Amino acid sequence: MTPASPLMLAAASPEIVVAGAACLVLVVDLLLPEEERRVGYWLTQLALLAAAFLTWVSPDETPVRALSGMFVTDKLADALKLFAYLSASLTLFYSRGYLAVRGLFRGETFVLTLTSVLGMMVMISANNFVTLFLGLELMSLSLYALIALQRDSARAVEAAMKYFVLGAIASGLLLYGMSMIYGATGTLDIGGVADAIVTGHGGNGVILVFGLVFVVSAIAFKIGAVPYHMWIPDVYDGAPTAVTLLVGSAPKLAAFAFAMRLLVGSLAALAIDWQGMLVVLCLLSMILGNVVAIAQTNIKRMLAYSTIANMGFMLLGFLSVTGDGSRTTLDGYSAAMFYTVTYVLTTLVSFGIVMLLSREGFEGDRLDDLKGLNQREPWYAFMMLLAMFSLAGVPPTVGFYAKFSVIAAAVDVGLVWLAIVAVLASLVGAFYYLRIVKLMYFDDPLDSAPIEARSDTRVLLSLNGLALLLLGVFPQSLMGWCVLALRHSY
Repeated sequence: MTPASPLMLAAASPEIVVAGAACLVLVVDLLLPEEERRVGYWLTQLALLAAAFLTWVSPDETPVRALSGMFVTDKLADALKLFAYLSASLTLFYSRGYLAVRGLFRGETFVLTLTSVLGMMVMISANNFVTLFLGLELMSLSLYALIALQRDSARAVEAAMKYFVLGAIASGLLLYGMSMIYGATGTLDIGGVADAIVTGHGGNGVILVFGLVFVVSAIAFKIGAVPYHMWIPDVYDGAPTAVTLLVGSAPKLAAFAFAMRLLVGSLAALAIDWQGMLVVLCLLSMILGNVVAIAQTNIKRMLAYSTIANMGFMLLGFLSVTGDGSRTTLDGYSAAMFYTVTYVLTTLVSFGIVMLLSREGFEGDRLDDLKGLNQREPWYAFMMLLAMFSLAGVPPTVGFYAKFSVIAAAVDVGLVWLAIVAVLASLVGAFYYLRIVKLMYFDDPLDSAPIEARSDTRVLLSLNGLALLLLGVFPQSLMGWCVLALRHSY
C-alpha cells in the first residue's frame, strides 16, 4: 500500500484534520490582534467537531490497517477517539473564562491542546510499537508544555519539570521493554508479536518476561498506578486547573488504549505473567489512593489521589483472564472501558465546578472554598453532588454501575479476595467524597462572591452532570457500545 493511497487517507483523515488545524491555528494566531484570539479557539473547536464527524461516519465494521500496517482504524479506536474529542472540547468550553483572566486564552494553548489530542489519536490507533511510542511522546510533550505555559507561576513550572523528568524515565522504561520484546520476537508489529509468542517463535522466554515488566511499568506510569503515581498529585496541584482537567480526562482514554494494544493485542499469551503484576498495582492503587486522599485539604490534590484509586479499579477489568492466560470473554475489558469513559465524564464535571469557583487572583481549589455552595448556587452544588456520588459509587449514578461491573469481572475469574478489598476501598473513598457534599450542604459559605459563567458553560456542564445520572439509570447503551467496540476489534 502506498503512503498516499485513498484508503490510508480515509483511515487517517481525523488525524490529518487535527494536525492541519494545529498548523492553521499556529499561523492564524500570529496575524490576529489580541482581542481576536477567540478565532483560534473556535478553529480548535471546529477541528474537533470535524474530526468527530469523520470518525463517526467511518463505515468499516472490520479493522482497516494503513501506513504499512502501523496504523489501524477499528471500532475501539473510533469509540475512544469520539470520547477524546468530547473531553477536549468540553475542557475548552469549561475553561474559557478561567484561561482568559490568566492570560492563557491564546494560540499556544489551543495548538498544544490539538497536538496533545493528536498524540492521543495516534496512540489509540497504533498497530506498531513505533507508532505507539510516537503518539505517546507527542501527547506527553504537549502536556508538559501546557502545564508550564503559565510562566510566572513557580508551582506550574515545578509541576511541569517533575512530570517531564519522571515521564522521560517512563519513556526509557517503555523503549527498553519494547527493544527486549523486539529482540525476542523479531518484529515491532503488535499483531506480529502476538503471533510470534503463540507459535513459539518468541525466542528466550526470560527476555520476553523482562520486556513485559518494563512495558507494564510504563503503562502503570501513564495511568498513575502505585508505585508509579508520584507525579500525579504535584501535577494536578501545580498546573492551572484548566490544564489539570485536560491531563486528568482525555489522556486516560489513550492510556486505556495503550494498555489494550500492548497487553491484549500483543502480549495476551503472557497474561499469566502480567496478571500478577496488575493485581499488585491494582491493590496498592486502591488502598493508597483512597487512604491518602482523606488527609488532603486541597481539592485538586484530593482528586489526584482519587484518580490513583480509580485507575486501580479500572485495572480490575484487565484481570479477566483464566489461569492458563487465555481470555474468557470480553466482559472484563468492556467493564474497564466503561469505567474509563464514565470516570472521564465525572472528572469533567468535578474540575468544571472547581474552575467556576475560581476568579482572577483566586483559584478556589481548597475544600473550604466549597463550603455553603448550595446557598450560593444550588444547581452547581447538585452537579458537584452527582460527581462526588459517581466517584464514590453511590447509586443511581453511573459510578455505581462502573464499580459493580469491574468488581464483578474480578469475581468471575476467582479473585474474590481482591473484589472484597475493592469494596472496602470504596467504603474508605466514600468518606472523602461525601465530605465534599457535607461542606456544600451543611456548612456556611466563607465566600459570598457571585459565581459567573458563560451560558454555554452552564448548559454543557448541566448536561454533563445529568449524564452521570442518566447513564447510571440506563447504563446498557454505553456498556453495549463498549462491548461492540471490543468485539469488532479483538
